[in-house]
Amino acid sequence: MSRFNVKMAGKVIGVTSLHEQVMEYCRDYLTDEDPDFSFSITQEDIEYERDRSARDDESEGRPVHNYSEGYLEELAVYRKIAEKMPDFDTFLFHGSAIAVDGETYLFTAKSGTGKSTHTRLWRKYFGDRAVMVNDDKPLLRVGNSRTEVCGTPYRGKHNLGSNIILPLKAVCILTRAQENSIRKVSISEVRPLILQQSYRPADPLQLMKTLDLIDKMAENTAIYILGCNMDISAAETAYNGMK
Repeated sequence: MSRFNVKMAGKVIGVTSLHEQVMEYCRDYLTDEDPDFSFSITQEDIEYERDRSARDDESEGRPVHNYSEGYLEELAVYRKIAEKMPDFDTFLFHGSAIAVDGETYLFTAKSGTGKSTHTRLWRKYFGDRAVMVNDDKPLLRVGNSRTEVCGTPYRGKHNLGSNIILPLKAVCILTRAQENSIRKVSISEVRPLILQQSYRPADPLQLMKTLDLIDKMAENTAIYILGCNMDISAAETAYNGMK
């Protein structure tokens, strides 16, 4: 059993885990500050993640993986955090977030569309001007005038991300296309996908808070749809359309 504190999106979280692997996974976010909230992981939490992962594998037509308990506990910890964060005007979003010149562009799409591939093009195109904030599951902290993208340990299979918080310039929904094109859209046009990519808490009150945060985020953030052919020119088209 391990007890440790992590700091994400400006909040300190006390975690009691069954496996030391979780603390190592969160090592870049460890802190000695007093927690804003705390929780403990149980074996039942781990079994829930095992069952959920098996259902996800089956629904996607993949072989059911025999995930380690340490990995499943990593998932359980982030689920506990995501369930609580709406109390702090923050929610989990599935996407690849890259910053250029201190402003973050958040790319999202259905699984397999190429979010990570596209942000790799940005790193190639912009070089040292580009910084990966999070390649999989950043936290979005919503304020009255702007939204901020917050790094987390949960940064995807390529482990790309930074323990930083930067303002969100735009959200971009990726689609595959022969020719690169970009257009600005309203939240009403893309709400189903935005909801699908946002973590939706099981608790009804926390879910309502999350829905309100999504609407508030859309009020202070431009949203675009990018038709993308995954050539390096797609990065140029996306940046010029959103900057």
